[in-house]
Amino acid sequence: MRGLAGKVVVLAGGAGGIGTATCMRLAEEGATVVVGDLDGAAAEAIAARITAAGGRAAGTGVDVRDEASVARLFALAVDAFGGVDGAHVNAADLSPDVIFSDTDALGVDLGVFDHTLAVDLRGHVLCARAALPLLLERGGGAIVHTSSAAAFMGDRTRPSYAIAKSGINALVRHMAARWGKEGIRANAVAPGVVITPTVAARGESDFQRDALRRVASTRLGRPEDIAAMVAFLLSDDGEWVNGQVVSVDGGLTKR
Repeated sequence: MRGLAGKVVVLAGGAGGIGTATCMRLAEEGATVVVGDLDGAAAEAIAARITAAGGRAAGTGVDVRDEASVARLFALAVDAFGGVDGAHVNAADLSPDVIFSDTDALGVDLGVFDHTLAVDLRGHVLCARAALPLLLERGGGAIVHTSSAAAFMGDRTRPSYAIAKSGINALVRHMAARWGKEGIRANAVAPGVVITPTVAARGESDFQRDALRRVASTRLGRPEDIAAMVAFLLSDDGEWVNGQVVSVDGGLTKR
């Protein structure tokens, strides 16, 4: 892709699944990658993989609920590599304790609701607030958030998750409208069912078989499918895409 080589891109939520795949894809395209994750050791390990392959990267821990922690992640990019040209905000809490407790609007514990929004939406806002001034200093840049097909589907469960993802969609439209004329491109990618290595290791489930029946594709998603779209949206090839939520879901939503 054009225009990724030499750019400095920060990833919040860069360790595991979509995050790891995106880090590696951006590095393959020649970008310098700053990996942040709640699991700091995993973030550092991914950065080490990139540097061992001849790329440029740094990794650190980040808690997107904490404004100071987010600021340190972006400061690392500035201190180590001179600035920020793009960001991918991929942070979400998909742990079983949270997802399986996100029952319905009547039954969900409000602590689960508040936690989900703190990570999956407020954390995205904090990352945007840290990224935007740095992108503007460069004369513009691109920011991509990870949304979800859940924002459009109206599932029987996981209302907290869907509400947070719907908020992300509103956030990118706002940023594009407010700062597009100043060179900011803000978009979101909305994955469908993606089989991460952790999910694949557990073997095929009834959920996966049902999901495959519902998509207009011969398979379910892979992290690399999402990484490819994120790389495009961050690249110069995606220069005329702004304020969009791009579904990468095998035809699940057909939007």
